[in-house]
Amino acid sequence: MDLMTAMKISASGLAAQRTRMNVVSSNLANINTTRTPEGGPYRRKEVIMTASPMEDSFGRVLSEQVSEPKVVTIAEDHGALQKVYDPSHPDADKEGYVSMPNVNLMKEMVDMLSATRAYEANAAVISTVKSMSQRAIDIGNR
Repeated sequence: MDLMTAMKISASGLAAQRTRMNVVSSNLANINTTRTPEGGPYRRKEVIMTASPMEDSFGRVLSEQVSEPKVVTIAEDHGALQKVYDPSHPDADKEGYVSMPNVNLMKEMVDMLSATRAYEANAAVISTVKSMSQRAIDIGNR
C-alpha cells in the first residue's frame, strides 16, 4: 500500500467519525425534546457505516483486506419511547404520561468516546504518513 492510499483511508475515517460525533451531539442536545416539527418526541439517530474495498496496486489479496469507512446513511432508531408520568407537561396524554425521546445518556457518551478515539487514531495515522513522507524526501536529498 502506498502512502497516499493510507492517507485516503485515514481521511475517510476522519470524515466518518466526524459525522458520527455530530449525530451523537444532536442526540444529546435533544435528549428532552418532546415535540419536533414532524410531530411527537425526538427519535434517536444513528450512523450506518460500511467498509468500501480499496483498489490498490499491491494486488487483489491486499485490496480485499484494506477498506475505507463510508457513511451510508443516518437512520432513526425506532426503539420504544420512554413514558414519564408528568400530568402538568403540555405534551402529556390523557393519562398524564409524556413520551420522551429514546436517547440513553450513557450509550451516547460511550458512542462519543468511541468516535473520539477512532478520530484520534486516524489523525495519528495521517501524522505518521506525513512523517514517513518527509523522511523519504530527506533520504532522497542526501
